[in-house]
Amino acid sequence: MASDAEPPRSKVRWLLLLAGLTVLAIGAGGGGGLFMISKIEKAVAEKQKIEEEQVQKVVAYDASYSLANIGTVVTNLANPSDVWIRLEASIVLKTGTFPNPDPIAAEIRQDLLGYLHTLSVAQIEGPSGLVHLREDLTERVRLRSNGQVREFFIETLVIQ
Repeated sequence: MASDAEPPRSKVRWLLLLAGLTVLAIGAGGGGGLFMISKIEKAVAEKQKIEEEQVQKVVAYDASYSLANIGTVVTNLANPSDVWIRLEASIVLKTGTFPNPDPIAAEIRQDLLGYLHTLSVAQIEGPSGLVHLREDLTERVRLRSNGQVREFFIETLVIQ
């Protein structure tokens, strides 16, 4: 029985030692956690900074440009003559270049009508044909507008 009944002073020492070790473990764990969080935050911030530097500017236009609808051009193709083409397009131009963009849009529409009437189906088939058509139309639009049009967009193109 003497071994079961330890003096109260020795139990208090063990409890104080256990409490001290617990506080030390909590402090070490908390400190390690805070250290790891700061390292992770720093790494994430560096990665975001690198990604932001590598991101290219997506928007190529600012508020000084406007979009003008050319309208719809419908005509038959040169070969075969029973095939029709319908084109809807828009142009991007610097705001204020033309006081009223409707007359230049009408001129461009007439020019596109004349050009599309000379094409054959074989010239505009496939992805490369569409790319060449867009390049040809863009060049014609720039010539018609004396270089004032920045971009030409084909919105819809239907061949039937």
